[in-house]
Amino acid sequence: MPKRRILSLWFPRLGAERLMRAARGTLDMPLAVVEDRGNMQLVSSVNAPAFAAGIRRGQPVRDAHAMCAGLLTRTRNVPAEAAFLTALRRWAGKFSPWVAEEAPDGLVIDLSGCAHLFGGEEPLLAVVEADCAGMGLSVRLGLADTLGAAWALARYAGATPAAVRSGDAIDQEARATRARASRRKHWTKGGAAPRVTGGGQVSGATPGRIAPPGQSHGALGPLPVAALRLDDDTTAQLGRLGLRRIGDLLGQPRAGLARRFGTGLVLRLDQATGAAPEPVSPAAPPHHFAVRMTFPEPIGLVDDLMAAVDRMLPRLSEALEDKGRGMRRLRIEAHRTDQAAEVIEVGFARPTLAPHRIRPLVEMKLDGIDAGFGIDMLRLEAVATEPVHDRDKVGHLGAGQAVRDRLTGNGALDDLVARLGARMGLEVITRLHPASSHIPEKAAQVMAAAWSDPARNWPRPGRERPLILWRPEPVTAEDGPGVPVQFRWRSRECALAEATGPERIAPEWWLDEPEWRSGVRDYWTLTTGAGDRLWLYYAHGGMMSGGWFCQGAFA
Repeated sequence: MPKRRILSLWFPRLGAERLMRAARGTLDMPLAVVEDRGNMQLVSSVNAPAFAAGIRRGQPVRDAHAMCAGLLTRTRNVPAEAAFLTALRRWAGKFSPWVAEEAPDGLVIDLSGCAHLFGGEEPLLAVVEADCAGMGLSVRLGLADTLGAAWALARYAGATPAAVRSGDAIDQEARATRARASRRKHWTKGGAAPRVTGGGQVSGATPGRIAPPGQSHGALGPLPVAALRLDDDTTAQLGRLGLRRIGDLLGQPRAGLARRFGTGLVLRLDQATGAAPEPVSPAAPPHHFAVRMTFPEPIGLVDDLMAAVDRMLPRLSEALEDKGRGMRRLRIEAHRTDQAAEVIEVGFARPTLAPHRIRPLVEMKLDGIDAGFGIDMLRLEAVATEPVHDRDKVGHLGAGQAVRDRLTGNGALDDLVARLGARMGLEVITRLHPASSHIPEKAAQVMAAAWSDPARNWPRPGRERPLILWRPEPVTAEDGPGVPVQFRWRSRECALAEATGPERIAPEWWLDEPEWRSGVRDYWTLTTGAGDRLWLYYAHGGMMSGGWFCQGAFA
């Protein structure tokens, strides 16, 4: 079996070069693609002239204009960039059938057993670069045994890690430490990292893009720690400790790294070196359900948009019905005359096909679309679908009951959940389902209402359970298992009027629950003189001291 070889393609100027391709070579001035993040407009992509002028990704637009007076800006079109990356994935299928997208600007190709068809790895990379140059795209390549190593080589081979200056920096250490530091290699003191040649050897010349089989460690060692796909906070913490290269981490104890920086750092390190698996999952041909409508004149009124939606929804529903699928999530793309796109999504509590159920939710969301100078194309796409099961046929006797169930049963409830979810989010609407546990707080589990069915046939406990449960609260009472006649709870003096019990509940001995370390509990239903019905228990003590606690209240 051939050794696994992964090729990572990174298109650092994908957004800007996509617009230059659309302009058919007529755009040769500095160009920056901008996007809104919070209350700021930031640069998301630049072309080569803008890069040469000093414009960088993530830079505020006002600073970019100050650096380059002739800078041309365009609003980012996220759906168009995603569609362009999908087209590139289809092009990359000429090199291997195992191709996956790395949104927003990368591809991953599993070349295992395929490179010899192009004469080897170097000729294959030359073909990739030639094809990208013919398409007007800038590309950086990385080839290694693992996905993480290939990703790192494509983006960081030959790059200079940012020097981190803090109280832990070498130039601010004690004199003896500085004396030792002067004999270190220059890159361990925040200087430029050594570059990797094609053979994985340290060099100060051409940046490497191929790590030979079995030499991922040598290729990764000189690269900055950001090449491990870490978040910015972790990268900054490592830099303050002087761990600026991946080679500085390879010799560190894994347990210490996990304790200080979390398991994410160790996982990324293992994935890059091949100690942890990271498969390449190619995108399967998905079910594609989408309709669009272009307008002879730009529109901007909600009524006009809804009129277009009313004409498009039946066509989309017919396409879904032919495949026996229903929508879980609908995406609405409003493409404006200034080449920008407004995108909103609508979620449903159940897979649905009926336009009369979809329309009210779409109408609620259209207020979030900024029409700008006008919308010239509207597109509806079912981005998440599920199979719709066949319905049972009923006769005349059961038809009436079926209609009543449809009006008052799950259909009406699903519509209610979808309407509330459009306002607040489907994930915040929950329902309870029974759970198999005798522990009171584990007797029910919380599930999202949109992805679960109503619970049926709730098991009845042997004793009555309170309407409201909370974490156990201490009760001041006479120590002992006997029911207290007087006790103090929540700064109130309570007198016993009636008591029912006890019900003994033991902890789950195979689990270590912090709340149940006080041992076996005797639960009592107490009625106070003020009329409150409380659920108290006496803990007999175990790993923690026992005593009286209140855990719930009855209606």
